[in-house]
Order: sequence, then C-alpha cells, then structure tokens
Amino acid sequence: MTLKEEYNASLKSMDTEEWFDLHFHRPLGFLWAKFFAKLGVSPNAITVASIFMGVAGGMLLYFGQPDLAWLNWVGMLLITWADTFDSADGQLARMTQQYSRMGRILDGVSGDFWFAAISFALVFRELDFGDSLLGNYFSNNEWQIWALGIASGVSHALQAAMADYYRQFHLYFLKGQQGSELDNSAKLGEQYRVLEWGRNFWSKMPLFFYRGYTANQEHMTPNMQRLRRALNEKYGEDGVPSQEFRDYFRQLSLPLMKYTNILTFNTRIIACFIAVLINMPWLYFAFEVVVLNLLLIYMVLRHEGICKKAIKRVNS
Repeated sequence: MTLKEEYNASLKSMDTEEWFDLHFHRPLGFLWAKFFAKLGVSPNAITVASIFMGVAGGMLLYFGQPDLAWLNWVGMLLITWADTFDSADGQLARMTQQYSRMGRILDGVSGDFWFAAISFALVFRELDFGDSLLGNYFSNNEWQIWALGIASGVSHALQAAMADYYRQFHLYFLKGQQGSELDNSAKLGEQYRVLEWGRNFWSKMPLFFYRGYTANQEHMTPNMQRLRRALNEKYGEDGVPSQEFRDYFRQLSLPLMKYTNILTFNTRIIACFIAVLINMPWLYFAFEVVVLNLLLIYMVLRHEGICKKAIKRVNS
C-alpha cells in the first residue's frame, strides 16, 4: 500500500470530511498517527493527551490584558494542536484496527472538555477585564454572562451530539455497520445491566453516560428511529439494506453533511478565535446560541423529512 493509499484509508469517508480538515488537520493527524504507531502509543492515549492540551489552551484564552495577549496565541496554538491529535487518534485506530467503545466515548467527550475550559475562561475574562465593545457591562451584570456561557455550553453539547449522530447514520448507509459507529440505546442498556459495579466499574461507568448520550440522540430523531425499525423489519436486525436503497438514502443525506461539519469544530473555533482577537468574548457565545442553534434546527427538520420520505420507500 502506498503512502497516499494508506492516508486515504485512514479517513472516515470523503462524504463526511470537511475541506479544512482534508487540507490541514487530517494530513497532520496522519503524520502523528504514523509517528505514534512506531512508538506503540494507543489511540486512547492520544485522545487523553488532546484533552489536556485543549483544556490548557482554553484556559489561556482568559488573559485579556494587552501585555499578556501573547498567551491567547499560545492557547490558540495548543487548541489547534489538540485537534490534530483528535484527528490522529481516529486515523491511528483505523490504521491499526484498534477500535473500542471507550475510544469512541473519549473521542466524543474530548471536545466537550476543551469547550468547557474555553467557556469558563471567556466568562471570567469578561468579568475581570471587560471587552472592547461593552466595556465592563458584564462585571455589573454578572448573571447575564453566566447565563450566556451556560446556554452556549449546552448548545455546543447538543449540536456536536446531533452532528455526530447524523454522520454515523450516513456512514451506515455508505459503509455498513462496520464502517459506522451507530449505536442503539436499548442494546447499550442490555450490556449495562449485565455488568456489575463491583467487578466492572471502569466498563460500566462510561456505558452509563454513553447510554444516556445515545438515548438523547434517539429522542431528538423520531423519524430516524422509525426508519431504523422499518429497515430492521424488512432486512432483519443485523441485515443490510439493499445497495439500491443505500445509494438512495446517501443521495438524500449527502447535502446535509456540510451542516454537520459546521456544527463540529472548525467553524465554531474560528468564531471563538475571532471573538478573542477582537476582544469581544461574548460574541462567541452569541454565535453558538443564535447562529449554530438555528442551523441545528434546520438540519434536524431536514433530516427528519428525509427519513420520513425514506420510510415510505421502505414500505412501498
């Protein structure tokens, strides 16, 4: 296998890759993956390292003093570096076939840790230093910046979860169950009940949170769940839809993949960096709460409509 073929094999799919990732994060992630593969480092270890780097970078965005502005640049560099590691862990897992549910859980929460650190840093930055437009407004109205920061964090978690879910569903039709990480909360619940807290604490605890995470995704997508049940009835629980149907659904789903990309990392972190550089941290929170939530609502409605249309085709 040539280096180019090995690189292409390390990607999830061209359907779900973002332009900036393909030209920046994925190439760097591939180099890191090759390097760590030689050292025998596991994908989960890379993910843990990315969490520490991203959190450290987020904390450095706190400094709003002009003479310490260079620390903001260090923070942005660390966050960017962390994201190349976030690419590397998945690419290494695909290169070495080191898949695990713990790896998926860690990969899913890593960004949440980064953005939690970023949110706290920006809230305290507003409170301690003010900003270039509103001055010390939030210092005198503390509850407002806390409300905005919390709303932003909740919005981020929901947006990232739904974007990931739609990607996995798309990959299911593109590559089948082996090429997707699509899960089912009922099956996860069965696995959870079998495990004992005393003997399987470190397996049961992540499964407790992941089961709830998956259940929330399913709650937000009623038509998708009806489509999954219709496919199970027609093709069997572990059956694969016909290639004709898979191609049909992929064609409908593909235009929405660009929205899932917007709701993941690059767009929001660029908005964050701009807000920091122009010294208007609250603007990042407003972007999350208003712009990205509107996009999420649009994406959910569009995808639910696609699934409703697909159900009719399955039953016809």
